[in-house]
Amino acid sequence: MFERLADVEERFVELEAQLADPVIASDHEAVARIHREVVSLREVVDAFRGWKAVQQELEECRALLRDDDPDVREMARTELDRLQDELPEREQALKLLMLPRDPLDDKDILLEIRAGTGGDESSLFAGDLLDMYQRFAAQRGWRVELLSASPGTVGGFKEVIARVSGDRVYSSLKWESGVHRVQRVPATEAQGRIHTSACTVAILPEAEEVDVQVDPGDLRIDTYRASGAGGQHVNRTDSAVRITHLPSGLVVTCQDEKSQHKNKDRALRMLRARLFDLERQRQHDARADDRRAQVGSGDRSERIRTYNFPQNRLTDHRINLTLYKLDRVVAGELDEVVDALHAAHQAEMLQEIEGER
Repeated sequence: MFERLADVEERFVELEAQLADPVIASDHEAVARIHREVVSLREVVDAFRGWKAVQQELEECRALLRDDDPDVREMARTELDRLQDELPEREQALKLLMLPRDPLDDKDILLEIRAGTGGDESSLFAGDLLDMYQRFAAQRGWRVELLSASPGTVGGFKEVIARVSGDRVYSSLKWESGVHRVQRVPATEAQGRIHTSACTVAILPEAEEVDVQVDPGDLRIDTYRASGAGGQHVNRTDSAVRITHLPSGLVVTCQDEKSQHKNKDRALRMLRARLFDLERQRQHDARADDRRAQVGSGDRSERIRTYNFPQNRLTDHRINLTLYKLDRVVAGELDEVVDALHAAHQAEMLQEIEGER
């Protein structure tokens, strides 16, 4: 690992020298590309240099243990103890920084929430989940754009799809895919009994055209009149769009915009994301017998989390995390959950790498 770190540091120094080169400085595209690489390496290099500094201090302290002055030797022993405690922490931090990076982490996502078992209460919970993610996104400075929504009969949503864009969105939310279960007393429950319902959440990294090539000949595009609220255009224009991907059988629809062109663009965006996810899932399944690529199985049929409102309790079943502050989590304070899932995944990756050795 330390040989690789030395190579990373050498590359970092080389890049910094290139940025100072007047010839390269005149090429704005080259400067932008080099700057991005410098930024991506800086955290690792800083941590490596910090580790080397501790190693140097340890050597100096060991030399001072041979000093004639007893006060100097005592000071050196005290400092040696501190540095020996600090070194493993720095090495662990370096190991985490050197873990393979998920190439999708910087991507924006499509967030899909669908009501499941529980009838109207499930639809209401789907709305609550969307609110939770929107509040979390607002705290992170992300942008949320609703792409498609099918309202529930008493509120909430039967299904809602949103695009979330910003800094490292997929990295933060990729563990949210799965079945989310809620336990609470519905507003319509006269006897005060606790009901259990569930929603499914899917986090799809947004696919660009370079990620997924869609042959126009593989698509059947139908237009029709949008249904539901929306004004006079609902009854007068065929603005809604349904796209069928013939090879896979995937069907996406969009009718939220008055413009047929905008609905088609949104539907194509959703189709690319789902095709991209299908290919990722195929690759994941192919290697599932050898190793797990996510915390838990990653199966969307798996119940990943329970929201118990009477006890103000949230439980993530994959990592046995229980928090008694559900009110704050649904208000958008998801950081503790996200950080715990990320740490568990890192620990699993470290264990697998060390096991391969």
